[in-house]
Amino acid sequence: MRHPLVMGNWKLNGSTHMVNELITGLRKELSSVTGCDVAIAPPSLYLSQAKQALAGSRIALGAQDVDVNLSGAFTGETSAAMLKDIGAEYIIIGHSERRTYHQESDEFIAKKFATLKQQGLIPVLCIGETEQENEAGQTETVCARQIDAVLNTLGAEAFQGTIIAYEPVWAIGTGKSATPAQAQAVHKFIRDHIAQRDTAIAKQVIIQYGGSVNADNAAELFAQPDIDGALVGGASLKADAFAIIVKAAAAAKKA
Repeated sequence: MRHPLVMGNWKLNGSTHMVNELITGLRKELSSVTGCDVAIAPPSLYLSQAKQALAGSRIALGAQDVDVNLSGAFTGETSAAMLKDIGAEYIIIGHSERRTYHQESDEFIAKKFATLKQQGLIPVLCIGETEQENEAGQTETVCARQIDAVLNTLGAEAFQGTIIAYEPVWAIGTGKSATPAQAQAVHKFIRDHIAQRDTAIAKQVIIQYGGSVNADNAAELFAQPDIDGALVGGASLKADAFAIIVKAAAAAKKA
């Protein structure tokens, strides 16, 4: 049985005070919750502070991005080796904001995926279509293309022990969200697409939903058979709201 993961992507938000305050709140809210893995991804500047604040808790440390290089003259970048050294486990790659604002291609993201696997870190591969692509009926085509960038270079076995986050771009930070039925249909497509290469890998891969996940819609989303948790944006910046989402994922697994 797949173990759900709820991960908070803090994006470009944080301060030394906020990191301590939010993690203190999360530790209190989630101290007795089981049945769901939890991770947070603060800005890279606060990873070390967050790691210290998380010590002894069940909340794992994640990061929002990684460079394809392990070292060298690449000013401003953060390598997989550095993230591993600081104690990060789950690394987000391919987020639509990186694809859009930094023009990251499917092939470039696949290289990041490979680098993370080589370092023993867990890629959280974000995929998803824009509103225009959705309206044109291209959701499955876009998701397949983004997954195939990894499948065709690394093989299905690369998805062993990794995460896929389906995030329809039109739902990220907009307040809009795919209906549970819509999200489930895409998640099933993703799993079936991987199953064409390897059924066993497809059954075990964790596929999160992301895109305006909140306390009100979490339970219904997690009730879907192929939705294994969530990659949470805005709601992850409030301990009580994020805790409700985690508890909903844990409850859905027990059900």
